[in-house]
Formats: sequence, structure tokens, C-alpha cells
Amino acid sequence: MTEPAEDPDVASRRLAHESLAEDDPTGWFERLYSAAQDGEAVVPWDRGSAHPLLSDWIETAQPDGTGKRALVVGAGTGWDAERICDLGYTTTAFDISPSAVATAKQLHPDSKVEYRTANLLDPPAEWHHAFDLVVEIYTVQALPIDLQPAATKQVGEQVGPGGTLVVIAVVRSDEVTDEQLEGPPWPLSRAGIDAFGTDDLQLIQLDRVPSPSSPTYAQVRAEFLRD
Repeated sequence: MTEPAEDPDVASRRLAHESLAEDDPTGWFERLYSAAQDGEAVVPWDRGSAHPLLSDWIETAQPDGTGKRALVVGAGTGWDAERICDLGYTTTAFDISPSAVATAKQLHPDSKVEYRTANLLDPPAEWHHAFDLVVEIYTVQALPIDLQPAATKQVGEQVGPGGTLVVIAVVRSDEVTDEQLEGPPWPLSRAGIDAFGTDDLQLIQLDRVPSPSSPTYAQVRAEFLRD
């Protein structure tokens, strides 16, 4: 008798804990995408389309990417990046997992997106303040809590003058403490969302969608604008 497949969320947590035990807190991404590439795992957040909150933002804001550059953080298999590229942006999308980048290129063989392997915690110097639009969806919350401040800072550092940052994340209520999170993911607090902002990168819009499964969590889309 064939054993039932491991639940994708359980599998991702197991791989993360294995990496953490080896003092490699970001290595589980490659383990997961490599296993998925071999048909041995499922990436829990791979939707096969752009995130609905990103699509909704596009329909509402109607951004024109003509002559502009965009960066998609932790792009995974590329669905969000392809949606952004369709708006006319010259789009760079990166992931720390080489297998994720390879899968994105396979899924979108005629893509105009530049898919790259890179580390959010140590991004290429030429990306600093270089993009008119930066999109971050679920990447920071997939990192252990002690790495989240550095990752948050690096996301904002890639937004250029006059540029926009769109952050989509699961947010926990104030009653849920860091110690209660088993992860991954490690959902952000409201303060964690606010931390993307700086003196010249201001929060201009915050939309919240309650979770249908738990009153202590919600999906949040935050839009920031750099002076």
C-alpha cells in the first residue's frame, strides 16, 4: 500500500527545521524546490498564478511600467514576476534557490523576466535604490524571526527615488508572541509591517483581509512610496 503524501505545510516545516538544526536557516528553500522539481514535494505557496492581492493591487492602482524597472523578491516559480512584467516593467526576479530559478525558467520559456539566483540578505550592490517597483510576497515571513529585521531592511533598500514597494504578508494579532510561532512561516506582527517604512519610504495604503480559518491571523497588503 502506498503511504499518503506528506502534507505540504508539514513538509516545509520539516525541511526548515532540518536546515535550522544545521545552522543553515535559508537552506531549506533549495531543499524544498529541489524536491518539488523531482516530484517528491509540493511548494505550499506555489499558486500557479499571481497572488490575488497583487492582482487586485494592479487592477486598482493600474501601474504603467513603461520605461521602469521592477524587482520581485523571492520569486519562486515566477508567477508574480510574469504578472509584473506584463505591465511593461523591465523585471528582475530572484530567489535564493537555484532550483526555483530553474523551474521558473522552465515554466516561462519565452519570458522577458530576468530570473536570477540571489540572497536577499546580501543582494547585488547594483540593486541598491535601483527599482521603480519592488514586490515582496511572503519572503520575509518565511525566514526565522531573528533574520526578519535584516531582510526587511534589504527589501526597502532596493526601492529607488519615487519608487513603490508592495508587501503582501500574513500578519498575526498582537496576542500571538514570537515564542508561540513554530514556523515556517513566522507571520509578521503589525510592527513588522511598519518596519518596511523609513523616513523617506512611507506607508501610504494598508489593506487587511481576515483569515477565514483563524481570528488571530490576516493577510495584509501594504504599499509604501519613497520620496
